[in-house]
Amino acid sequence: MAGGCDGLVLNGTTGESPTTTDAEKAELIAAVRDAVGNRAALVAGVGTADTRHTAEGARAAEKAGADGVLVVTPYYSRPPQEAVEAHFRQVADASGLPVMLYDIPGRTGTRIEPETMIRLAGHPRIVAVKDCSYDLLGTQKVLARTELAYYAGCDEHVLALYAVGAAGCVSTVANAVPGPIAAVLDAFDAGDTAHAAELQLEAMPLIEAMTAAGLPGTVTAKALLTRLGLPAGPVRAPLLPAGPETADALRALYDRLVAP
Repeated sequence: MAGGCDGLVLNGTTGESPTTTDAEKAELIAAVRDAVGNRAALVAGVGTADTRHTAEGARAAEKAGADGVLVVTPYYSRPPQEAVEAHFRQVADASGLPVMLYDIPGRTGTRIEPETMIRLAGHPRIVAVKDCSYDLLGTQKVLARTELAYYAGCDEHVLALYAVGAAGCVSTVANAVPGPIAAVLDAFDAGDTAHAAELQLEAMPLIEAMTAAGLPGTVTAKALLTRLGLPAGPVRAPLLPAGPETADALRALYDRLVAP
């Protein structure tokens, strides 16, 4: 929080949601709420491949003290758009919390198509999107026709989406370097778009190493945090920890970014 974040996403991809139990997810929300109080909005990942289970997760997150829920598209079964829409509506109806849709077809195998997103925007509790669609045209189409708050879910798109009306970002890299990521948005807000671009490009080597160099962001984030002496803990199977060479390289890029 001191590094510039105004919200925290718990039980997401980097938080290893596929391998944590429902009880652990609820315990984490309660623990983080106790640690940060009301200084941060807490958004809890509850999405699964099962609509019933996801709805139960939304209710549990509300009970544990979350401010909102992040709901990923159901994966593996590859439901058609009608079923995708019905899934999100049922989950949104399951609790009183606002819902952030998570569009990441590269992981789920299914896109939330722009027209589906536009229809879902009519639901009173569907208010935001974590966008990992890699479809800038589709994103702008939804931004132009809805009031959904868009958040870049891919760190290389932080500035690009913000410049066309996004509300912010849900960042993997900010787990380790919240300040430099927040600074991109702050510079843009201050009207210094050239400096915002410089800051985005300065962060790109670390962004690439953490998110696009062959290892999941979960693995690289925990490796770097451990190198920084922070209690990130090990990854859970089926993931394997990063090797020492990777961890050393991440630390070198971190040092170059935060203390050039």
